[in-house]
Amino acid sequence: MDIYLFLEYLFLGLLQGFTEPLPISSSAHVFIFERILNSADTGLLFEIIVNFGSLIAIFFIFRKTIFTLISHFFNYLKTKEKEYFTYYKYSWLIVIGTLPGVIAGFLFKDTIEGVLANTKTIGIALLITALALYIIRGSKGEKSDENITFKDALLIGLFQAVALVPGISRSGATIVAGILLGLKRETAFRFSFMLYIPISIGSLVLGILKPTLTTDIIYYIIGFISSMVMTYFSTQWFINIMKKGKLIYFSIYCVILGIITILFI
Repeated sequence: MDIYLFLEYLFLGLLQGFTEPLPISSSAHVFIFERILNSADTGLLFEIIVNFGSLIAIFFIFRKTIFTLISHFFNYLKTKEKEYFTYYKYSWLIVIGTLPGVIAGFLFKDTIEGVLANTKTIGIALLITALALYIIRGSKGEKSDENITFKDALLIGLFQAVALVPGISRSGATIVAGILLGLKRETAFRFSFMLYIPISIGSLVLGILKPTLTTDIIYYIIGFISSMVMTYFSTQWFINIMKKGKLIYFSIYCVILGIITILFI
């Protein structure tokens, strides 16, 4: 085992896992640090594997909500009882919110990544993310899960589609959209991660059709495990940050990283 490759893939897995749930763009961080480390591109397969690790961690954290959604969806179809309607509707909100990202990803993902995947664009995108987080710094909102409308879901989904641009945080974009639409912070957070699960599964399915193994499989396993474990702890930490309304910290961080990226990387 090459110790340098071990440390590199471990670090990138931890980096992906830590930044994935946070509103600071995980893809931007991996891109930036690959250049800082002067490492070769780890490839599409590694990206798929570490994202799969993050997906499993987030699925585990929200497992009760997910299983409730599934059971209430089918129970409502069978019984039409009012007690199941909220989660039945919520399931359709997730579908509506996912569609813009699916369509945009299918049509433009390769083009966007090919044209915009550079340090200057990523730096500017981080500054845009910082501004968006700053704008909602004191917002609270009043809407809970049952008050989200289909229009809200569609608009949040459009923000998620914008996050195809490298450096625009997916969680940041969707949480900002939710809060601007009047959702409570916790409600916006939860809906953001409910949208993450199907869009991540879709990316996984599409990406796995064209993987290329660029190194020994042990390094992919290292990246997978480190990403999964770190995502779990990072998400739990982010939940506490959201409850306290301290998104301004991420805004400041994105400003600093964006300026450094534009000027020095």
